Amino acid sequence: MARLKADGPIIHDGCQISEVQFGAYTEIGAGSRLSHVVMGDYSYCDRFADIANAEIGKFANIAAFARIGATDHPLDTAACHHFLYRSDDYWDDAEADADFFAHRQSRRASIGHDTWIGAGAMVKPEVALGHGAVVAAGAIVTRDVAPYTIVAGNPARVLRQRQPERIAERLIALAWWDWPHEALRGALQDFRSLSAEAFLDTYGG
Repeated sequence: MARLKADGPIIHDGCQISEVQFGAYTEIGAGSRLSHVVMGDYSYCDRFADIANAEIGKFANIAAFARIGATDHPLDTAACHHFLYRSDDYWDDAEADADFFAHRQSRRASIGHDTWIGAGAMVKPEVALGHGAVVAAGAIVTRDVAPYTIVAGNPARVLRQRQPERIAERLIALAWWDWPHEALRGALQDFRSLSAEAFLDTYGG
């Protein structure tokens, strides 16, 4: 019997989940923390991932200890400590800074379909990863990444293309990530055995 289900995520022990919308066949690794996230169908994160204020596409592969939409601190004020905005943690007569939290939540990271974010990588707020993009382990992504591009380093820079541009464009047009579950099963052997170009030739992309 299949382990993952369409009707709800598998959430492993020790997770903190707040205001998250889960797609079908999703999984959250042990100890992970997600807040204000949309997690697309078939996407998963491994252990101790930290994801905030993010839109995650379908079939995203997020490795252990990755951080997406890392929250930040104010830099233009006299102090940058969170007593400025988590003030109710320190004083009975002070309130949290609702405007600060609303602004933070508005700065959303966007992760495309069929992406791979390596172990310990970080994707900063308001950064977009195109469909098919790959982030190497330990990379810190501070600017948008084009579709089917592999980036690495700190700050992340283009390492190489995952697929040639013409193949990437055809894959995006084919949009196999929108296929029904049964269609994915029917094409499973071809996904496994064919090159991207041969797959596109077979399925009309």
